[in-house]
Amino acid sequence: MKKLLLVAVAIIGVALLSPALRADDYPSRPITFTAVFGPGSASDTICRIIADKLGSALGQPVVVEDRPGADGAVAALYVHHATPDGYTLLMGTNSPLSADPFLHKDINYDPIKDFVPVTRVGSFTLMLVVDPKLPIHSVKELIDYAKANPGKLTYASGNTAGIVGMETVKRWAELSILHVPYKSTPPAIEDIIAGRVSMMFADFTTALPHVTAGTLRPLAVSRIKRSSLFPELPTMDEAGIKGFNMDAWAGLVAPAGTPPEVVKKLNVALRKVIDSPDVQAKFKNVGFEGFSSTPEELGAFMKAQLGEWGKMVKDANIQAD
Repeated sequence: MKKLLLVAVAIIGVALLSPALRADDYPSRPITFTAVFGPGSASDTICRIIADKLGSALGQPVVVEDRPGADGAVAALYVHHATPDGYTLLMGTNSPLSADPFLHKDINYDPIKDFVPVTRVGSFTLMLVVDPKLPIHSVKELIDYAKANPGKLTYASGNTAGIVGMETVKRWAELSILHVPYKSTPPAIEDIIAGRVSMMFADFTTALPHVTAGTLRPLAVSRIKRSSLFPELPTMDEAGIKGFNMDAWAGLVAPAGTPPEVVKKLNVALRKVIDSPDVQAKFKNVGFEGFSSTPEELGAFMKAQLGEWGKMVKDANIQAD
């Protein structure tokens, strides 16, 4: 009996100490960043910029794995079911963690309860772009053309910001524009360039090279303030859609139950990486505003964003599918 009691005490002691022990040893094998959209997307690009330097800092490779589908919900569900040991992280965005619960009826995860926040990564600025072969050079011309040609224009989406943004414009201006959904932004842009789709809200990271090349025409940016990367481009608010302000964001989260010591170790390492001058320069080169946060700051932000995106979806009268 005494022997059994000693064994039980030993097991409890190991269980209590195991998170700390895991944190001391962490990481002892490669870490995976799960991107919510496909190759060449902003999510994928930002993951790879961070992964290289984080791997060097932690002494283990950081692998990027793309799991596109259902506006990021496929990747989020995968990470939700992953072992909560700090080796599988989600590059979460407003798509799976803010908008999907209001856009899709079959979301089988809770964006707040099922994930542990690690750090903010930054914000994406989006621009409304059109096929340059169309006689449209401003948001006003877009609205006038759409009203004169009802049902002729189409819009692509590679994420939830693309859906909510265009549906907001449609409702505000009472337009008839057909939605063509894509799993990720790069193939959607290819079809706009090819003339198969008319327009979309696309992030700077993916769209800017095509704008520079003249294969996409930008009309306005999605945020309430002009972008320092493209200061001559007006905001949607300035272009006439008053109050339009859409902030697409990114943050790293882990499955719920990940040991706090592991989360802390990740946060410390990631903040140094994200805020480092060379990584900041790489972010700027791809049109991304990068910055880090504490886990608590990201957690509060995620809760606030869930409410804001729910309101945007409701205001645009988008029905969950």
